[in-house]
Amino acid sequence: MNRTIQFVTASCAILLATAGAALAEDLVFTLKNSTSEVLERFYTSPSGVEDWEEDVFGQDVLKPGQSIKITIADGRTVCNYDMRFEFSEDSDLEDMEDTQDLCETGSYEITE
Repeated sequence: MNRTIQFVTASCAILLATAGAALAEDLVFTLKNSTSEVLERFYTSPSGVEDWEEDVFGQDVLKPGQSIKITIADGRTVCNYDMRFEFSEDSDLEDMEDTQDLCETGSYEITE
């Protein structure tokens, strides 16, 4: 009887953990480049995390006036993300960083 209770308790714990993971949704937002320069690299990480994740663009770039839909499929349930925007070396713009609640806004526009 005692083993049955332990098994049921363990099974419930596993189900709850799995249900919590199933509730995590991808974070989707639109990024618009409203600068006069090409945005070459874009990094994100949840606020409070010390290291940047990989470059979201990979081999792509975001030209002035263009928008792109970004999906962060990291399984986390956070909304506040640090963002780093890097332009080409010959750009007149300095690299920029910002923190936003991307769940609330649904979009982000980078400006000069």
